[in-house]
Amino acid sequence: MSRGTEYLEYVTEQLRKRIREVDEVIRNVQKDISEMNEYYWENYAEMDQYGYEDYDNQQALLTQVNASQEHQKQRHRWKRMLKSPFFGSVDFVYEGEDGPEIFYIGIGNFAKERGGVPLIYDWRAPVSGLFYDYDKGAAPYEAPGGLMEGEILSKRQYKIRNGKMIYEFESDIKIDDEILKQELGTNADVRLKNIVRTIQKEQNSIIRNTKDKVLIIQGAAGSGKTSIALHRIAYLLYRDRGRLKSSNILILSPNSVFSDYISHILPELGEENIQEMSFDLFAYRELKEVVTDCEDRWDQIERQMAASSAGSPDFADADKEQEYQEDRYRWKQSEEYVSAVEGFLIELEDRLVDFKDVQYRGTVKKAEEILRMFYFQYQNIPILSRMDAVLEYFVDEYETLHGCDLSKEEMESVREKFGSMYVTRDLYEIYNWILEEYGWPRLPDLPYEERILAYEDVYPVLYLKYRLFAMTGRGNIRHLVIDEMQDYSYLQYVILEKMFSCNMTILGDRAQTVDVRAQDVLAFLPKLLGRKTRKIELNRSYRNTCEITEYANQIAGITGIEYMERHGRDVEEVGCTSYKDAAKRVLERLRLGDGGYETAAILAMTEKEAQRIWDAVKEVRTDAAYIDRNSANFQKGVTVTTFYMAKGLEFDQVFVMGGEKGNPLFAQFRYICATRALHELYIMEYESCIRNSNDGYFKI
Repeated sequence: MSRGTEYLEYVTEQLRKRIREVDEVIRNVQKDISEMNEYYWENYAEMDQYGYEDYDNQQALLTQVNASQEHQKQRHRWKRMLKSPFFGSVDFVYEGEDGPEIFYIGIGNFAKERGGVPLIYDWRAPVSGLFYDYDKGAAPYEAPGGLMEGEILSKRQYKIRNGKMIYEFESDIKIDDEILKQELGTNADVRLKNIVRTIQKEQNSIIRNTKDKVLIIQGAAGSGKTSIALHRIAYLLYRDRGRLKSSNILILSPNSVFSDYISHILPELGEENIQEMSFDLFAYRELKEVVTDCEDRWDQIERQMAASSAGSPDFADADKEQEYQEDRYRWKQSEEYVSAVEGFLIELEDRLVDFKDVQYRGTVKKAEEILRMFYFQYQNIPILSRMDAVLEYFVDEYETLHGCDLSKEEMESVREKFGSMYVTRDLYEIYNWILEEYGWPRLPDLPYEERILAYEDVYPVLYLKYRLFAMTGRGNIRHLVIDEMQDYSYLQYVILEKMFSCNMTILGDRAQTVDVRAQDVLAFLPKLLGRKTRKIELNRSYRNTCEITEYANQIAGITGIEYMERHGRDVEEVGCTSYKDAAKRVLERLRLGDGGYETAAILAMTEKEAQRIWDAVKEVRTDAAYIDRNSANFQKGVTVTTFYMAKGLEFDQVFVMGGEKGNPLFAQFRYICATRALHELYIMEYESCIRNSNDGYFKI
């Protein structure tokens, strides 16, 4: 029996023993909770009138409930560890000692008894850095007690599935590429993979980075940047568990499907789920008092793709119209817009406020004094919140003089007097003033209930709100994760910098920009976010086969990318006569089910194309899923969606359909689609069909 197999049996026995013990503890705690509930309801009426006994009983009950939850979480963690207790080990001799210690590495700490020496060390523990960062020979690790030095005699890797040893071998150089091929090159799981068994030295340095306030990761498609970011969060939660909680972390993700796709990673690593949302959703919530609804990023992308074939009565030349719309959109997201707002605000005070005397029940505040307070005493408060500060001063003065507090109704009356000095507090109207001043068309003059903001105006109005109104503090967020960084505009980063002063992990791939003009945010982010910024580039791709990676890089003109030598089928370009013929050929090539793959995607360029392809596919595959902006789940089987909704996801097979080669986003469409494929990539080529014919054909 090998050393690894023998240790597996021993650890498994100890895990089962601890699980039995915690089961007994959970039963006793549940019994205590039941008895406490029964006592409470039987004696509630007789508890003291001041509620001390009631409070004590409730606190005792809460303590027991929390203890029960903690024990159940611990039990769940150990049950999960039973399937694969460890995946690596290091034989390490401390400096000055003779015999080695063996450290087994797994997804969590485990000891025979509470506070005992671990039988398995958490992959995030300092000692585990020996496994990821060093070969045989001299090596240190940073322990709580200081730097520990010694020598690595050997490292071993293990594959344990459902409690059974599949293989083990000595690895004296690094995490072996063969393991990478098996772990990362297998069929796509329903959601993002846990890479903890295959973390490379370069990845580990990012995960364990605690020195840099802002870490910016530019990663090639398939480099594992999202997994690295999530593992970094798990590491930080483990390292700073006394200060950092899951509620202190926010992930800005592209959409709800992507949120579902990554949702299992942290729980699998022993951490709770954390807050996730799209920046667009956040913006819409912030603007709900200004407009009834807002377009989203997907509306803007669809508009950009449609613009190349759109005409307009206002422009004889459709190209000029498209260029004008693009210039307007760029200006509203740019550094120039930020400068324009700042210049506009200097003149806005005189235009926005009409000072006058305020009199309330014999107390008078003269217009001159209000003006002085507005411009000097409270000059650091945003303009549209500034009068509130003057109001509070007046109310304090009145209440002190009269020895009474104003009622809610009286406060509203006084507030109305001060508020009436603003010509308007409507951000929608003030934003139109800016557009007029800089020569851009105004938004339509509409009542609130009819206002819908185009996407190009969402963040300009949000920025204006944050400059005119006092911002609500968000100090509870101590770490912000921004994914798909290349799709955020300069203006959006300015807003994020104002909203969050916390540490950040920002990641993306400039080649996957979904925009007519690709931008490199690394050109301005370090200056915008400050000196404590570190940029890291990941140029090794792990996701795709060599054939798929080479094909994708040719599309985007990318060079200098390293990739794991994992070979597969050649990329196949399939000639078709129509999209229905293409759908038929796709279905013929699907290899899902027993002995085959788990996931496949048919990716289109536009939402209209995707919907019509799905209509054709679901007639044959009733289990086919369709992902759009309102979807929330990622599942096995066949998925039909657009290329931009598929960003960040991966599939065993990918079929690319649709798109116009003359469209300025065509190259990004093909590149993003290609890099979603793990094993097989098919390009369904066909000529334009008849637009709007009765049989459902459409031009592509």
